[in-house]
Amino acid sequence: MTVLEDRIEMAESGDELTLDMMFEWLEKMPVPEGYKAEIVGGHVFMTPQRDTHWDIIADIYDQLRAENPRKRLKSDVRIDYPGHLNGFASDVTLLAEGATKNDKGRWHCEDVVFIAEVISQETADNDYGPKKNAYATAGVPVYLIVDPYTAEWHLHTLPQDGVYHAVVSFPFGQEVDLTRTAVGLVLKTDEFPRG
Repeated sequence: MTVLEDRIEMAESGDELTLDMMFEWLEKMPVPEGYKAEIVGGHVFMTPQRDTHWDIIADIYDQLRAENPRKRLKSDVRIDYPGHLNGFASDVTLLAEGATKNDKGRWHCEDVVFIAEVISQETADNDYGPKKNAYATAGVPVYLIVDPYTAEWHLHTLPQDGVYHAVVSFPFGQEVDLTRTAVGLVLKTDEFPRG
């Protein structure tokens, strides 16, 4: 069955569009290698992975991995978040100890304790806007935005009522002190590439 046939069948059945349906369509589409696909507010976004982007993700992952079991760390793994059709594949995710999957084999957003998103020019508005709001609504305690274009990082903490109430921003080179959070370590940013 083609994506078009799937859409016609759905329209004829009167079923409401779901994240699972949208991701099934994505799996049938020829998504180019090296692209990441996610759904934000019911819109599909596909962005290419760049060296700068990957180098920052790998640096954050390596630092988190030094203190956490590999099974608690995820990258580009779908997790559904509150709001209309939000299925995100975050750049770096740290799950709480004892996190379990739901009956569909996906992680619960309530078990996420840390998210890092590295800005891509094409989808920066999502990371600074709807994704940040969805993470706050889900109660993700620590959300870090890393922006290689401005060479700055932005730490969002204290989520309550769908809003992060504490925000700290510094240029690359300044450490991200997460010792008083569920992450419990200091992230070094001096080797994050720019641009």
